[in-house]
Amino acid sequence: MARESYHHGNLRQALVEATVSLIEDKGPQAFTLAEAARLAGVSAAAPYRHFTGRDDLLEEVARQGFEEFGDRLEVAFDAGRPRALTAFLRMGQEYLNFAAARRGYYMAMFESGISITGNPGLSQAADRARGVLVQGAEALFHETSGDRRPPAGMVADHIWALSHGVVELFSRGKPGSRSPISPADMLESAALIYLRGLGAIAD
Repeated sequence: MARESYHHGNLRQALVEATVSLIEDKGPQAFTLAEAARLAGVSAAAPYRHFTGRDDLLEEVARQGFEEFGDRLEVAFDAGRPRALTAFLRMGQEYLNFAAARRGYYMAMFESGISITGNPGLSQAADRARGVLVQGAEALFHETSGDRRPPAGMVADHIWALSHGVVELFSRGKPGSRSPISPADMLESAALIYLRGLGAIAD
């Protein structure tokens, strides 16, 4: 796919796709820029037309990953329909779906060691994805009185951390994958316990 993209003139995207494939095969830190160039079907010097180095290429993979991730979360949330709790839980499931279906992007986003804050485009894409979770948290506690309403950002970050933890422990052959409980059920039950404790779910 990368070679075909290059021959249509999109060298930058061909290198991104080659890098995603290498990440899936070797991990985000075990490949070289020369390998990405070779897989894309170009010379070792060609990537420098678009990227300053390997980390710059990884950051672009992560940026594109966060863009798609944010899109998927928005679709899953669906403006809080048919009710906020259902929509919020759908976003958790979509987190797991994305991690499974787009492994190379996910690893670039969360496991590559790149600096998100050091790249404005990457930072903006990551903030947008988090913003969808914040929007969901705001909808969950919309009718909660001010003194009992938890900060939406805190709720979003806690659910993000829960989701990430489930991926890291219960997916991709990790130790927790031997659990009789599926990753989706694990995440939903943990989220429900957490939200009940905050008063979003009636006892």
